[in-house]
Amino acid sequence: MKDAIQISFTKAITPIAFFFLLLIYGLFIHPVWVGGEMLPLEILVLLAISFGSVYILYMGYDWNTIQKHIVRKVSESLPVIFILFAIGVLIGSWMVSGTIPMMIYYGISIISPDWIYIFSFIICIIFSLLTGTSWGSAGTIGVVMLGITQVFGANIAITAGAVVGGSFFGDKLSPLSDTTNIASLATGVPLYQHIYSMLFTTGPAAILAALIYIYLSPSMGGDVTQGGVENFVLINDTLRDLSSIFNFNLVLLLPMLIVIYGTIKKKSIFLTLLNSSWVAMLLAFIFQDFSLTDVFVAFKSGFNTSMASVSISDDSPVLAILNRGGLYNLIEGIVVSLLVFTFIGVLDVINAIEISIQSIMQKIKKRYQLIAAALTSTWITNLTTSNQYATSFIIGTAFGKKFDELGVNRKVLSRSIEDAGTMMENLMPWTPTGIFMAATLGVAPFEYAPYQFLSLINIVIAYFFAFTGIACFYNVRNKENG
Repeated sequence: MKDAIQISFTKAITPIAFFFLLLIYGLFIHPVWVGGEMLPLEILVLLAISFGSVYILYMGYDWNTIQKHIVRKVSESLPVIFILFAIGVLIGSWMVSGTIPMMIYYGISIISPDWIYIFSFIICIIFSLLTGTSWGSAGTIGVVMLGITQVFGANIAITAGAVVGGSFFGDKLSPLSDTTNIASLATGVPLYQHIYSMLFTTGPAAILAALIYIYLSPSMGGDVTQGGVENFVLINDTLRDLSSIFNFNLVLLLPMLIVIYGTIKKKSIFLTLLNSSWVAMLLAFIFQDFSLTDVFVAFKSGFNTSMASVSISDDSPVLAILNRGGLYNLIEGIVVSLLVFTFIGVLDVINAIEISIQSIMQKIKKRYQLIAAALTSTWITNLTTSNQYATSFIIGTAFGKKFDELGVNRKVLSRSIEDAGTMMENLMPWTPTGIFMAATLGVAPFEYAPYQFLSLINIVIAYFFAFTGIACFYNVRNKENG
């Protein structure tokens, strides 16, 4: 039936357009112009699923066909869901073991509050380059930096933007990154040629972002007043409460080292996170004064300071820092992920995304049009599929030959896939990455997006190069150094 029904561009684009109109109204127009709150993302996606299903049924498909595609797409989301579960458990276990509290304790003692934004950006760049994972970087060292920011009284949204940007710098440029390798594979570009090409856009973007974070730092007259008596008391109270709840020693860094080792060795990220959590559980039994029930509850529902044997006041600053994590911590993100992949399954019935892209390709005649179209198509495809892997292969296959025909090196295509895909996905709340960052850091994508300068500057540079021809490697052979 899928082959028998003729699918035009108009038919293919209709459910996609409806989805984006719902998002624009619910997430932008309603809160900004109508004066209400953002409409629940889950309900918006459910509406899109309902409309898409009815629309496709009206076109002549049967429900069994639609359901079959939904089941296949949802099954593809299971690795993402497993990681979301594992990150929740990881945070809870690192809390109860004292791993995160120890890093926050010494971070407060060592890091100058005057440079918290730039330090968060740089340390996440280093961590993500070493591991090649943005999620792992944000979910570990990123959580620590947010905790330190809360104690200093700095701007949480700016720190979250710095953490996400720094984490994605490595996710884009590290040879250990899965998205980097996939983009290289999907376009037939040698890995290090792909990384070399990305340096032209991401390198300047990182430098400019770093300068902005320095400018926003409190020492440069930012929005945080440091050094006052109230802030001094807050920091001392935090250090006192942390040291009274936990026993610190260097062995507590072992769970973090396991994550670094597992990602460098390209082990399963799910198993790596779980193994790190089990080791953290063991360390909690050995070094901390928590009962067996407390440790298991921390895994299930997250850590809570009420587990401590010492009394903590209700207004203690550590409550907001430590009370988090657990298997169910990211349940909202998991539900949204399932709904988004259900909608993608509906779209897949009529090949809506592929048909839309093919229609665009027929109108491209100029090189600058081609690169700009690759960037725009990647962005729309990734926001629609919520899957960078699928986006890489869809765009790589659709645009590859056209890049060859117009004499544009394919490493510009591979770079474009990451400029508009990997780097932009974290700014949208319905993508798996946006869901993960919101649940892990406690800051919604729309809150940190204005301060995630790396991605914002990077995409501007990418389009600027597309229209000017800078760093576009025209007429350079595709197989150089390959």
